[in-house]
Amino acid sequence: MGFQIAIDGPAGAGKSTIAKIVAERLGFTYMDTGAMYRAMGLLFDAQEKFPETEEEIQEACNKADVSIKYIDGSQHVFLCGEDVTSKIRTEKAGNTASKVSTYGPVRKKLVEMQQALSASENVVMDGRDIGTVVLPHADLKIFMEADVRVRAERRYKQLLEKGVNSDIEVIIKDLKDRDYQDKNRAISPLKQADDAVLIDTSDMNIEEVVEAIMELYRKVIEK
Repeated sequence: MGFQIAIDGPAGAGKSTIAKIVAERLGFTYMDTGAMYRAMGLLFDAQEKFPETEEEIQEACNKADVSIKYIDGSQHVFLCGEDVTSKIRTEKAGNTASKVSTYGPVRKKLVEMQQALSASENVVMDGRDIGTVVLPHADLKIFMEADVRVRAERRYKQLLEKGVNSDIEVIIKDLKDRDYQDKNRAISPLKQADDAVLIDTSDMNIEEVVEAIMELYRKVIEK
């Protein structure tokens, strides 16, 4: 088994950005579990009727084939053979991902895939339940959080850079709704693992957060 770094936290805390940089600096494989749930959300949305019964959900999961590949150094997410990397980065895809992540069959399927992918590699994995469920024995666990308005401002700027106009108050509401849903779902709710290190990124820039995690990594390997 390789070295495992688990990074958890709410939507917009900067997990994916930080995880990618840390993985690159360490030469580890970065695994974006949120992207996998977003891809599942696309699959569910594409159904003639959004799956909601246990039977419908299981049937949709049986059709699912989600994979992550690196092409020219960039992560691409494939759903049933189609590159959906750009399609999964919308607000709608994020909200749908939060909804389908409450479904037991969805979580079971993706957790099995994530554990298999991380069994023999050095990985940095981020999500909502990595340190508590997916990689409970990870060598280093981080829980990243930030004030909801700070997270909303970051998301607002990201959307502006993509040429998408948005309302920051709507973003704040969406984030609060997703936080509530993630923290109160019956299966694998968002919470800090007992042995995770808390990092509040509200007043930190990207480099400061990365360096804080690199320092924690150095302390672990020096033991």
